[in-house]
Amino acid sequence: HRAISVFIFNDKGDFLLQRRAQNKYHSPGLWSNTACTHPRLNESPYNAAKRRLEEEMGMKTNINFKFKFIYKALLDRNLIEHELDHVYCGFSNEIPKYNPQEVCDFKFISKKELELSLNENPSIYTEWFKICYKRVIESLKINKQKEQVNAF
Repeated sequence: HRAISVFIFNDKGDFLLQRRAQNKYHSPGLWSNTACTHPRLNESPYNAAKRRLEEEMGMKTNINFKFKFIYKALLDRNLIEHELDHVYCGFSNEIPKYNPQEVCDFKFISKKELELSLNENPSIYTEWFKICYKRVIESLKINKQKEQVNAF
């Protein structure tokens, strides 16, 4: 089924991560991308991404579609996710005003610190985040190169 993932970065290029609330029905207490959800009936992935960023993190910022991919992952509680994930990215230096029903913590983390943490403690991150974050980094590199070429 359809899903969305939102990645927000600050002006230093740090990832804004959220830690999922302990009451979530799957992956409680795990670190993940800034926001995620499933679009509602007749809701576009873009509108779902904007809605969920505000509902989870209390943030409004411009986001752009980057790519979509299909993944299948075994989660806790013997659940399996098999999703078509639409990925959006944006930039903000805003400090989130998160919803404690959805999120129990947040942090900005550099790419270097994130990769070290993922290598040392992969079990503290959601399955979809571990699959997706490198693709996001590559997507941003490609777009940066395109901007530089278009500047000439």
